[in-house]
Amino acid sequence: MRMMLRMRVDTAIGNAAIKSGALAKSIGAFIEKAKPEAVYFTVDNGQRAGYFVFDMTQSSTMPSLFEDAFMTLGAEVQLTPVMNLEELKAGLAAM
Repeated sequence: MRMMLRMRVDTAIGNAAIKSGALAKSIGAFIEKAKPEAVYFTVDNGQRAGYFVFDMTQSSTMPSLFEDAFMTLGAEVQLTPVMNLEELKAGLAAM
């Protein structure tokens, strides 16, 4: 299932993680594992944030995908199922 992850990092923890290299390492590891089709970085509610759209085939992959962000970055994670235009059209046609 296509999912959109919002990962928001506390400013103080993010500052330290940038200085130590942990931020780039953690995000790089996530990208390597999840192989997202799209990645965007922004500011969300005054904090560093990244949005990642990727396919999650099994919910059991959640720990391997997110635990590093929780433990290393103190990240707040929000995971939402999403669809693209073709999937929306297919869903509407099935009604």
